[in-house]
Amino acid sequence: MLRRIRRGRASLLIALCCILGASLGGTLVQAEDGTAASYNYSFWGDTVASPAAYQATALLSGPDLGVGPFKEPNDIHVTKDKQIYVLDSGNNRIVILDERFKPVATIDSFDRDGQADKFQNPQGLFVTEEKHVIVADTGNKRVVHLDQHIKLVKIVEAPESELLQAHFQFQPVRVVMDEAQRIYAMATGIFDGFMEFNADGAFTSFIGANRVYVDPVEYLWKRLSTRAQRSQMVMFTPTEFTNLDIDDEGFIYATNGDLWGDNIKKLNAQGNDILRRTGYFNPQGDVRYTPEAGPSRLVDIDVADSEMYSVLDSKRGRVFTYSGDGHFMYVFGGIGNQLGEFNTPAAIERVGDDFLVLDKALGEITVFQTTAYGRTLNEAVRSYYSGEEEEAFQLFNQTINMNANLEFAYAGIGKSLLRQGDYDEAMKHFKRSMDQPNYSKAFLLFRKQVMREHFATIMTVIVVLAACALLLRNYRKTSVRKRGVSIEQRVD
Repeated sequence: MLRRIRRGRASLLIALCCILGASLGGTLVQAEDGTAASYNYSFWGDTVASPAAYQATALLSGPDLGVGPFKEPNDIHVTKDKQIYVLDSGNNRIVILDERFKPVATIDSFDRDGQADKFQNPQGLFVTEEKHVIVADTGNKRVVHLDQHIKLVKIVEAPESELLQAHFQFQPVRVVMDEAQRIYAMATGIFDGFMEFNADGAFTSFIGANRVYVDPVEYLWKRLSTRAQRSQMVMFTPTEFTNLDIDDEGFIYATNGDLWGDNIKKLNAQGNDILRRTGYFNPQGDVRYTPEAGPSRLVDIDVADSEMYSVLDSKRGRVFTYSGDGHFMYVFGGIGNQLGEFNTPAAIERVGDDFLVLDKALGEITVFQTTAYGRTLNEAVRSYYSGEEEEAFQLFNQTINMNANLEFAYAGIGKSLLRQGDYDEAMKHFKRSMDQPNYSKAFLLFRKQVMREHFATIMTVIVVLAACALLLRNYRKTSVRKRGVSIEQRVD
């Protein structure tokens, strides 16, 4: 009877474990293709659970804000003093809000030679630190530059250049401006990169063209085909960019629709990609996905302080954030009907540490605020970036206490320990995070440290061993000679 009870308990325990395993497995699948869950990726590419770094706290529509319904808004920008500019494309206007989401002003026209000029289906918006407003006025095929008083500074229209095709149609859809008032525009149908205009509005060059990635099988087939067959094939052309942003140092961060290459780039003044990719996987959105769903389609990028940046995946509605070294920090968002999910996400922006996500189809703005975990992780990355080793060490330890699956945090602790000179402990954390290059660096420094600290002892031992070896050698020679002499005497 007792055995039957024990067997029943064992069967019940096994059943509960199976149910728990199935539920955990369902969570991992959901993190790959279903509605968004908070997750991260291990060194081996497995989806692992993670605490939520952000949570949706508000959903704002035009009527809620007192500015009337938004109609297919396409872009959003936040200034240093936290003023929010919403590009309401369908209504051909720009709505300005303060940090409390109270209406400040609306820009629906500007004065041009004494007459009111209006936008037509604008797609892109950028605001400088001096509150100059740069608009990609797509329907009017121009870029409009207004000053902080909404006075016209200049209009950039279709440029004339030998670099452009004869029948080129200038349709800018995204714009940014650097401190030298150079405008970088992303235009429809342009595969040569971003169009660069100087402070006077003259076109100068293209910058940052994507590389062409060719399928070897398709290339071989094209080489063997006839001219008529080749004319029906798709040409090998670079992919178009999908969005761009610019940081305080003038580096352009860009996303593109490349499925095989790097779909996130950081471009310097020469147009070279200098994005650091030292994480377990290159920054690209989702690493794991089903063939039916396909990879992430990144449509916007936002650059924060300390080289952190976030990208928006329109396919699954997720926002991915990376450190300057390319480590995946956290993800939030999704496609759906609940708070924190979207229908057609179009743009993202930060207000301090909070996020704003613009939904084009619904004409709504979702506000995301940090959790304790998200705030701690953000501050840890900032402290490491600014060289505050002790504070970074403590903050990364706090993140590990909240999320043991965040493997790159162990590398952050290791780097902090490395800077503090604790090479032995740094090696242990680098081993935990599978960071082989930094482990090797810590090992070499640890070896030098050991040699330096124990040099006198090591040299003393070496000298003593050498002296002992020399004495032993002389003793053996002397012994051999004595034995030889004694044998000769016996023979005599």
